[in-house]
Amino acid sequence: MMIKKILLIITLCSFVFSGGKVGTSIFRWAEVETGTRAVGMAGSQVASGNNISAIPYNPASLGFVEKSQIFVSKASYLAGISHNTIAYGTKVSPSDFVGVHLYYLDSGSMAESDEDGLTGQTFKFTGLALRVAYAKQMTDRLKLGGNIKFLRETTTSADLSMSSIGFDIGSNFDTGIYGMVLGMCISSFGPEGRYIGDGLDIVDEDSGEDNQKETQYFPMPLTFRVGLKNDVWEKNASRLTISMDAINPLDYELYGMMGMEFVWNDLVFVRSGMHLGHDTAGFTFGGGVSWNNIALDFAYADYAILESTWQAGLSFKF
Repeated sequence: MMIKKILLIITLCSFVFSGGKVGTSIFRWAEVETGTRAVGMAGSQVASGNNISAIPYNPASLGFVEKSQIFVSKASYLAGISHNTIAYGTKVSPSDFVGVHLYYLDSGSMAESDEDGLTGQTFKFTGLALRVAYAKQMTDRLKLGGNIKFLRETTTSADLSMSSIGFDIGSNFDTGIYGMVLGMCISSFGPEGRYIGDGLDIVDEDSGEDNQKETQYFPMPLTFRVGLKNDVWEKNASRLTISMDAINPLDYELYGMMGMEFVWNDLVFVRSGMHLGHDTAGFTFGGGVSWNNIALDFAYADYAILESTWQAGLSFKF
């Protein structure tokens, strides 16, 4: 029965892994995988997300918070980049949930250059994504959720910044078919954005007047996600979960990921995953322990010719 369930997950998802397109959009850093459980499972959280840390993948995940939860994480990403998360979610009624998720990315210090080469100065890039989420338990098998998010990025090199508002809508549905759970999410739809700031100021050589360069508008990174999840084995407080997601972004080729999580007695967690059709991201693994509603997690991801990354997280349920 376990083998049949795994084969069914692969079969139902395999039709989406074909074709693709590449384009350009803004705020791509906000799509970096975060959440320690998610990273350990290669980001396959559209259907398997079950706490506040998973709302960037599917806001309906907020509907699994039992009472209240706090989550914080620290990550060492590629090329000296770091990002941090702090999130809070709570159940406000038997069927209503609210949450806040703050994500902050810091490039670290980088050497500045212009058309003549290195300037001897340094600069850094920062990005901030603030999500306010709401989820509702529609039936005993269906959860719906939404995020409204404020996105802002800045660079100290030329005093430039860009801000915009985006929206996510997601669902989590227990199909009742062989224990399959289906998740779907449309994320980052909203107005186009462009850079503004004093760094665009120029002086007209003829009139001596101050003007500003015009910058081009670019679209938000609109992304469609679909995923399946199944607890292929379960006994008492132990279980083996398999999940698989397909991701279709506006500005990148179609790709996917597959992950697994083994839970022993609701105390010890072991996770692994694989990115499918991604240029660099590959194998991931992670794990954690939970005791008295406090969970400590760690995750590792391999980015092939780039380098490996790690992330640590701490959550508290109360």
